Amino acid sequence: MSNINLIDSFQEFKDFKNIDRPTMMSVLEDVFRSMIRKKYGNDENCDVIVNTDNGDLEIWRTRVVMEDGFSEDDDLEIELAEAKKLDEDLEVGDEYIEQITLESFGRRAILAARQTLVSKILELEKDEIFKKYKDRVGEIVTGEVYQVWKKETLVLDDEGNELLLPKTEQIPADYFKKGDSVKAIVYKVDMMNSNPKIIISRTAPEFLQRLFELEVPEIFDGLITIKKIVREPGERAKVAVESYDDRIDPVGACVGMKGSRIHGIVRELKNENIDVINFTNNTQLYIQRALSPAKITSIKLDDEKKTAAVYLKPDQVSLAIGRGGHNIKLAGKLTGYEIDVYREADEHDEDVDIEEFSDEIDSWILDEFKRIGLDTAKSVLALTVHELVKRTDLEEETIKEVLSVLQAEFE
Repeated sequence: MSNINLIDSFQEFKDFKNIDRPTMMSVLEDVFRSMIRKKYGNDENCDVIVNTDNGDLEIWRTRVVMEDGFSEDDDLEIELAEAKKLDEDLEVGDEYIEQITLESFGRRAILAARQTLVSKILELEKDEIFKKYKDRVGEIVTGEVYQVWKKETLVLDDEGNELLLPKTEQIPADYFKKGDSVKAIVYKVDMMNSNPKIIISRTAPEFLQRLFELEVPEIFDGLITIKKIVREPGERAKVAVESYDDRIDPVGACVGMKGSRIHGIVRELKNENIDVINFTNNTQLYIQRALSPAKITSIKLDDEKKTAAVYLKPDQVSLAIGRGGHNIKLAGKLTGYEIDVYREADEHDEDVDIEEFSDEIDSWILDEFKRIGLDTAKSVLALTVHELVKRTDLEEETIKEVLSVLQAEFE
């Protein structure tokens, strides 16, 4: 049957991604039944047969043969005299079945049907993409960078679906250009103006968890459980793990031989420092492990206020606090306790290296003191404000603030 060739008009839709064949056939049938209703007023006596393999379409209309002059509806009935012209063997009460060609609908109707089909397919496609990714929230996806903007990056998955990686969901050290491969988790899926908006993330704790599942078979198999993950993306992360099998060392399994397992994760996260610690219900021990690599002397807990006073030797304070305060901040998030660090006085060495005050005094100020040979708190306090102003490039007000911080250490 000639159908202005349906293959040319509709072939591109038959292999539409994410849409199954029965749905595709149903959509095509609905579109053509709408054409039939517009032309004949009724489609109840019509059969629409769509072949999605080759794009062929057949429309068959059935009308009952009536005596001449007794036909009330030409769309459902045909008079005997007219029927005889088409088939001499027909009698009153028989059914006359005819094939309707697409040409009979006219070019305008076919173009309108094609437009309707495009619209319906796109709508279905959007719904399918939304459903597909809604079910994949929290899973890792890999895509290719298509376009980089100031506030977000457009990534295409292997089916050409658009994924958005906002700047806020990127690791600070991330730098992408078109064509780069990107790994992230599906973070959030919404419908915006009938279009699916798929947000992916590289900063979410779940991303780190999925990377561990990929690298550590024992986690994937459920022999080791990740109890909690806290992150400062690109800087530091702490992962609490627990094993249900006494024969398995959860920390050792996660790190791997010579760090083989964790190195791949660290590289993916742009050299983010990852501390893997054994989970325990012993709060004191848990806080001690969370503050690794610092060695703690003693801990005083207030379980009601969820606070912990941690006492360390002076040389361990900066380790506990960490660069930029990340270590102590993450330890607090991991354990659920607000942690305060205190220097423990040492009878044999009461002086303190000025580097220990890096959490309270800017590093460039400390460098200025070290430049003139003052590398301990007491060596700075031994000089007057006037002498310090004269020997350094610091202002008097800045020096007074520094001396106030240093004096408080010994009071």
